[in-house]
Amino acid sequence: MTGMTHAMVKGSNVPLDAMAVRAVLCWTPGTGVPDVDASALLLGSGGRVRSDEDFVFYNQPRHPSGLVRRLPKRSVPEGLTDAIEADLNGLDPSVEQVVVAASSDGAAFAQVHDLRILLYDAAAADGEPLAVFDVRPETGEETAIICGELYRRGDGWKFRAVGQGYPTGLIGLATAFGISVDEGDATPEPPSAPASGFPPPAPDFPPAPAPDPDSQATVQHQQPAYGYPPAAAHSTHPAAPPAHRPGYG
Repeated sequence: MTGMTHAMVKGSNVPLDAMAVRAVLCWTPGTGVPDVDASALLLGSGGRVRSDEDFVFYNQPRHPSGLVRRLPKRSVPEGLTDAIEADLNGLDPSVEQVVVAASSDGAAFAQVHDLRILLYDAAAADGEPLAVFDVRPETGEETAIICGELYRRGDGWKFRAVGQGYPTGLIGLATAFGISVDEGDATPEPPSAPASGFPPPAPDFPPAPAPDPDSQATVQHQQPAYGYPPAAAHSTHPAAPPAHRPGYG
């Protein structure tokens, strides 16, 4: 994968020669365009985090291993960027995937223009991206989107373009992968079973009564690709975990 950039379509994948990569989210700012935040989830077997420490985002920008970290936001000629860097070679064998996601603050992704993820060799100071994927929301109502996935294949790693959205923001995405989020008195409901036949993750809380069909209809379009869990069938979340969000450097 040297000397050329792979322009990816949804669902496609490419092998990686680079063992340290930088996944850069880039978008065009403007009036009414929400800010975008990059995050990463380190997943073990079953597509679940091993602990809450496996969630790398603006309030927890560095994994305890130091091998996955969020970089400062930047303003570049192409727009604004937020990035995740991962040293894949050093990750514990129990980490099978690193999911790279984007969340929007204040409005849905229908208002975000030219969102794309660019994958670089982190060891190369300059150079063309290894891969680029234009991330297009499916409904426009998404407030979090899985942009891409780094995953083990044999002795190496590959990158897949995903583009699966969640209408429940960063919290909804994180809880779908097993992160415990303190939401006060709000009790999340377990995700509904996806139509693709993949089982939803086992909930960490007592099952809630089945939602009525009308409320279910609002999340039917969130069928997971490649076995990803669907968004939880509730909308009590704020758009992102309440906390300080850094500006641009």
